Amino acid sequence: MMRPPIVVSALLLCATATAAPGFAQTSAQFQACDKTAKTQFALGVCASNELAVRNRQMQSVYSAILSHLAGQPATLAKIKAMQQAWRAYVAAYLVALYPAADKQFEYGTIYPMEVDLNQAALVQAHTKDLQGILLSLTRH
Repeated sequence: MMRPPIVVSALLLCATATAAPGFAQTSAQFQACDKTAKTQFALGVCASNELAVRNRQMQSVYSAILSHLAGQPATLAKIKAMQQAWRAYVAAYLVALYPAADKQFEYGTIYPMEVDLNQAALVQAHTKDLQGILLSLTRH
């Protein structure tokens, strides 16, 4: 039975809880939820909500970029292609991190929470990248 992703996620959770450099920080909402969660299901809800928060943040920045580029179809197409490639990367990354066919059996009940937290970390990092693009666009 393969278990490395659990170790990776456990380290990610510990690192985010202590705000160690190089790891995504969880939101205050997640931290509050995590403190009161008593079951794996409740922890999964916390992680799912964290992913939703991070996705909304990313979408806000991405929408601002699209608005800024409304009159520039060639650049707009490049940004859309970049976002589509990033989404493909996230999907491939998660498949590589959790390669087993029967994920629930192989990784256990913590699997959905791990996927959400790993994806939230990727989204958070990508949001920073998008913020850099937006800043660059507003300077020109």
